[in-house]
Amino acid sequence: MDTTSTIRLRLRFYKDVEENLEKVRQKFMDAAQKNSDDFKIKVCENHIWFYIIGEKRYYWSPHLHIELETKETQTHIRGLFGPNQTLWTLFMFLHFMVAGIFTIFGMILYSNVGLKQPYTFDLVVMCLMVIVWFLLYFIARQIRFNGYGQMEELEKLFLKILE
Repeated sequence: MDTTSTIRLRLRFYKDVEENLEKVRQKFMDAAQKNSDDFKIKVCENHIWFYIIGEKRYYWSPHLHIELETKETQTHIRGLFGPNQTLWTLFMFLHFMVAGIFTIFGMILYSNVGLKQPYTFDLVVMCLMVIVWFLLYFIARQIRFNGYGQMEELEKLFLKILE
């Protein structure tokens, strides 16, 4: 898995390792015991989380979630890069707020059209909500772009542990 030449549209990957699940999990548990100033590894059964900590951590810093599965004589690894949970929660809250405002003003617009009342303000608010949706999308893309370097660092740490 070359981290420099792949273009990631979906921030997930899959890898098969020719060792059994217990050996692979033990590697991650051993790595979690080592203290690092930059990374934290948390192991819970077949799930492993990699976090960036310390001075390298920013609001856009990603984390890596690994899931281990037994597949015949080998271990199947599913990895997923994700945003900071606090940032993700904020973005979901903002999306629900925008969707709620859009829906409410859509209902008001429908009522005003039916009652033959002026509805220009309702249309303006709904258009603004569409613009805010696009703005949130582009902000999220920029945050993801800022985290690419740290995603590669997490992936290199992951591959180093598997060696």
